[in-house]
Amino acid sequence: MSQEIRNLEPKVLWNKFADLNAVPRPSKKEDRVIAFMKNFGESLGLETFEDDIRNVIIRKPATPGMENRKAIVMQGHLDMVHQKNGDTVFDFDTQGIAMYVDQDWVRAQGTTLGADNGLGVAAIMAVLESTTIAHPAIEALFTIDEETGMTGALNLKGGILQGEILLNLDTEEDDEIDIGCAGGIDVTATAEYNQEPTPEGSVGYTITVKGLKGGHSGMDIHKGLGNANKIMNRLLFDGFDNFGLQIAAIKGGSLRNAIPRESVATVIIAQVYDEAFVFDMQQIVNEIKAELKTTEPNLEVVFEKLDSTPELVMPSIAQFYFVRAMYAAHNGVYSMSTDFDNLVETSNNIAKVVLGEGNLSVECLTRSSVETSKYDLANSLRSAFELMGCEVALSGAYPGWTPNSESEIMDVLASIYEKQIGEKPRVVACHAGLECGILGSNYPDMDMISFGPTIHGAHSPDERASISSSQKFWKFLVEVLANIPLKQQK
Repeated sequence: MSQEIRNLEPKVLWNKFADLNAVPRPSKKEDRVIAFMKNFGESLGLETFEDDIRNVIIRKPATPGMENRKAIVMQGHLDMVHQKNGDTVFDFDTQGIAMYVDQDWVRAQGTTLGADNGLGVAAIMAVLESTTIAHPAIEALFTIDEETGMTGALNLKGGILQGEILLNLDTEEDDEIDIGCAGGIDVTATAEYNQEPTPEGSVGYTITVKGLKGGHSGMDIHKGLGNANKIMNRLLFDGFDNFGLQIAAIKGGSLRNAIPRESVATVIIAQVYDEAFVFDMQQIVNEIKAELKTTEPNLEVVFEKLDSTPELVMPSIAQFYFVRAMYAAHNGVYSMSTDFDNLVETSNNIAKVVLGEGNLSVECLTRSSVETSKYDLANSLRSAFELMGCEVALSGAYPGWTPNSESEIMDVLASIYEKQIGEKPRVVACHAGLECGILGSNYPDMDMISFGPTIHGAHSPDERASISSSQKFWKFLVEVLANIPLKQQK
């Protein structure tokens, strides 16, 4: 790791981030980072423990003179999204993140950076270690598996936390104070089909969609970015009628909360169409590129002829229903909020498509700040896939976070922001899945707020964290800690 990261200001923040990023921490594989965090808390002589689901909690007493302030919970999640470019050789299970400085940004070499939510976690660590920052009694809550199921937050029992105010440090724009967020639900369609032998007189091709930006399937869903799975389906849609095209395999996307950047399909076509196939398909590619020229200037679609032809393919009738179900399944923004300007209310990400060897699976993540709308869109997707004969499972549902217009801590943060920056912050609800709504189900009286430094491109290898924004965020956080409201007199 470059020493230049550790020399950035504020050093207390960036050094903790460098320490954290040296530890492999993919979602659902958090053993090492859990041990790292427990060792950190115990090394400071602080009360440190795991709960039943393996969230880590570290308690630190108030600094002198702050004992009469409300106790707070500082919260972030330990796991990170593991995405890498197709040409990057990297093992998230064994390697720490390789970082570098690019002007005002910290980036990773061909992988996600882990600033989501690593910078928030690092800030909490820096506060726990500090001997000079004024603060009330703190419970540091480090949750697990936020990115692939909110497992830690969903299984945190009531009665463990004692704080009255929760500071979630997982917002990704430094001029925002978040007071609400969307809930989500996983939609998974699966089916089996009987493969058939490849017709005689066929040739094989791979079709690769790549070069897309990808991004966070909540925060970036409104940007009109390309979805590799939808683009691939568009290429395959009329393939049988036009070229005798039949699908042998598809692998597109990876994680539900990441907009898919790449998709690869193995197909066969009738040999008689061999010369026309790439030429005619390029016309469709050019149309798609023209549509996405502003948002996806680096989109590539590559056709490569295979040396050998796949032996088995999807039957044409099964393929007919599959590509039509994929076309019918909604992807992107479904509705905008009528309560907040420019806020996506409901959306869906067709995140992962795997087809081959007689099995197919389509994984989606549906989000909404309105519970009924969330299930309305989920049922729309369910209908599209059930009509083609799939079994559809709705799972992993988690609630949104309803804004509290009477939040005391919101007033504190807004006042400090305006004093430091000279302008009002944007008090918003976001379309991402913050853990506050889930935590609030077992701690309904806790006053919650979310803020953080500017991070762009989360959930993609383009993830980057602003250095100047991190300085702004740290100064803001320190002042917030010094101005936590007084306890109510009994």
